[in-house]
Amino acid sequence: EAEKEAKQALTHVGVKESNFKKSPFELSGGQKKRVAIAGVLAMNPKILILDEPTAGLDPKGRDDILDQIAELHKVRGITIVLVSHSMEDIAKYVERLIVMNHGEAVFDDTPKKVFSHYKELENMGLAAPQITYIMHALKEHGLNVDADATTVEEARDSILAALKASDSPLLKEGGAEK
Repeated sequence: EAEKEAKQALTHVGVKESNFKKSPFELSGGQKKRVAIAGVLAMNPKILILDEPTAGLDPKGRDDILDQIAELHKVRGITIVLVSHSMEDIAKYVERLIVMNHGEAVFDDTPKKVFSHYKELENMGLAAPQITYIMHALKEHGLNVDADATTVEEARDSILAALKASDSPLLKEGGAEK
């Protein structure tokens, strides 16, 4: 039963069957992180707490791990607590964001609402996702965009909608509609 659970957990985190019997020393950094997560998943927890699970990974490895974690939440219904300093990852993957400062919860809301307080976050030594700053700058320069966009996808949609509404020549000449 334990072996069955372990294999199922390894599969859920994207470890290929050809790696099941390998020594951990033969695995890449990303594969080691997946195996560690699978070891915990094999115990069927209701809550999984991950502290900086993508530290030291390249961008593709980071996205792969976070996509797998999001899938685990969806498929297994596990509550996942993700501790991270990457606000881009937080904006993309979490439903609820709690910002701690000196041991106290300062904000507890959706990422969009928390990141709207980006100036206060800066005063605590944190930053909002880079896209938040870009969207605020565009808004300040007169483009009617959603300044609360926190992901690249939200920003893209908002910028395109603003350009279409303004009948911008950028859409016609640059081919953005294509």
